[in-house]
Amino acid sequence: MTFKTKESRLLLILGAFFVANTLISEFIGVKIFSVEGVLGIKKFDINLFGVPNLSFNMSAGVITWPIVFIMTDIINEYFGVRQVRFLSILTAILIGFAFLVLWMAMRLQPADFWLTQKVDGQQLNMPRAFNAIFGQGMWIIVGSITAFLIGQMVDVLIFHKIKKFTGEKALWLRATGSTLVSQLIDSFVVIFIAFYLNPTYHWSWQMVAAIGLVGYTYKFIVALLMTPILYVVHTIIDRYLGKDLAHRMIKLAARG
Repeated sequence: MTFKTKESRLLLILGAFFVANTLISEFIGVKIFSVEGVLGIKKFDINLFGVPNLSFNMSAGVITWPIVFIMTDIINEYFGVRQVRFLSILTAILIGFAFLVLWMAMRLQPADFWLTQKVDGQQLNMPRAFNAIFGQGMWIIVGSITAFLIGQMVDVLIFHKIKKFTGEKALWLRATGSTLVSQLIDSFVVIFIAFYLNPTYHWSWQMVAAIGLVGYTYKFIVALLMTPILYVVHTIIDRYLGKDLAHRMIKLAARG
């Protein structure tokens, strides 16, 4: 197969960004950062469902997730539901494959000289550090993949439901609306599986609801802020394809 047409090259580029950013989100997601610290503001002291001292401590994976959802909506707009579903299932398989490779890598016998390394003046046990970063538990992996697949399927369904009423107008409504709903589901499913069903943590439903709601609030705000970028990407693609080809692809994609 060759990528000689504009449509095929566009799908390759969008699909590559989609898969790459999803995988990056999984790998960097183990780092938890303070949103308030990044913005240089005082930490919020939120009390929800009896869970005190909550603030916006987010997984670093939220950095690239907005790109994933923009790619989802753009692919949906120009190529339709089937392509998004195919890419979502393929990506879920690749995530599982990536964690399998990491599991194998963690069980390789480390070289003697690599066991202890001096980093920024501190002695580090490298195998332990490697395992701590990449060794996500099975519950977290299952929760992440499940939340991703459910979120993607909901996103494409709502996108096209809204498009039936708006036609080709109001891109912001179908794209942002579908993202907000799918992010809501994603936020709670991953926590529910990874920390509520997981017997290691014994989280209460109040903890799941409180943490999930705080996380979703952040994602809600980011989704709204990303709407102008969606239009920028849409404009760039329209210019690349040409008005006639872009319009033809959008109409074809709407048929499913």
